[in-house]
Amino acid sequence: QRRAPGPRRRLGGAGSERAAGAAAAMKSPREAGEPPPVDCIQLKVPVIQQLYHWDCGLACSRMVLQYLNHLDNDEFQKAIQELQLTKSIWTIDLAYLMRHFGVKHKFCTQTLGVDKGYKNQSFYRKHFDTEENRVNQLFAQAKDCKVLVEKCTVTVQDIQNHLSQGHIAIVLVNAVLLLCDLCSSPVKYCCFLPIGQKCFCRSPDYQGHFIVLCGYNKASGSIYYNNPAYADRTCCTSISNFEEARTSYGTDEDILFIYTDS
Repeated sequence: QRRAPGPRRRLGGAGSERAAGAAAAMKSPREAGEPPPVDCIQLKVPVIQQLYHWDCGLACSRMVLQYLNHLDNDEFQKAIQELQLTKSIWTIDLAYLMRHFGVKHKFCTQTLGVDKGYKNQSFYRKHFDTEENRVNQLFAQAKDCKVLVEKCTVTVQDIQNHLSQGHIAIVLVNAVLLLCDLCSSPVKYCCFLPIGQKCFCRSPDYQGHFIVLCGYNKASGSIYYNNPAYADRTCCTSISNFEEARTSYGTDEDILFIYTDS
């Protein structure tokens, strides 16, 4: 995705003053003049498995909210209804979900809206016509809704600085390319499904998927992440593989930074 198959709410909303003042606090660590990241960190982010092929983004959102102690199942379901989220979840939807729960966030992307080039891509084709206007409208209204969106390039160092302070992030990746070094065998991109559900993928070029970043090891050049396709593990991949998967055409290099002081 910007949309991904897949799959925080402040329990009582954050005031507009708090949201308005967040922008200054959400500069990248380097901009804020903060110290360099530690060499290794692995945050204890709870693992929550997606239920269907389309709800990885929602599963990642639940991980974030539980990590921040903001998760209430009834409130989460209510938020999904209020935001009118469907089976087509884009990164901008997750940003609105974070805002709904009063979670301090920053959504970085290469495209402010929908890339029309995706219309011919198999992963986006089915919902493109109906989703284009909806998603573009969300981007257009983001500022007024106090959803922080910025068109910018994010580096690995930016991500490491962010994680080193205990913050986490939801990242859109191409699951076709993402390979976990710890899993016993590579998982096919089309297998991000609960047991018993039929494979829905037919094209090997792109499969949007959301993951939650939770750490890194500079010595080994590794990135740790929770993959909502699983319920029992934290995955690990090389920085080079992670970069390949997150910058693949189709992702817009979407990354939703989450801040713990929410």
